[in-house]
Amino acid sequence: MMRYGYPGASAQRDEGRGAAVFALARAWAAGIVVLLLTEYLQTTLVNDHLATSENLETFNGRLMLIHIPNAVCIALATWAAGRFHRDPFRDSKTQHALAVFTVGVAAQALNMVLQWQTLEAEGILMSNAVLVVGVVAGYSAERLQDE
Repeated sequence: MMRYGYPGASAQRDEGRGAAVFALARAWAAGIVVLLLTEYLQTTLVNDHLATSENLETFNGRLMLIHIPNAVCIALATWAAGRFHRDPFRDSKTQHALAVFTVGVAAQALNMVLQWQTLEAEGILMSNAVLVVGVVAGYSAERLQDE
């Protein structure tokens, strides 16, 4: 029975206001854990062994060793946040978008703040492009699993 006019509305009312916040927090926690694990793997496997100053001199080297692995990390974190955002709250497009995109955007903002002094134009543009590619890929993969 849909008393409030859209799918999941009655269930949201029945569970209380705190349930929606808990569902968001759970999704964010999953995204953060996946992001931390994948970034750790990237740092230990890719950066420590392959990212020499010689390999990072060219744009293609930076793309292959920094930007593409970062996009994969963001995509996996976005996907995980989407998977852990539970029903009925994922029926709301606004709540689901907030659950899915927050981890990547917050990580990008933190990265910009921490590295502001050393950022160059290429770094700013590419890290924002990585963010967009990562969240779109992660969100798309997550939505494809729903269908």
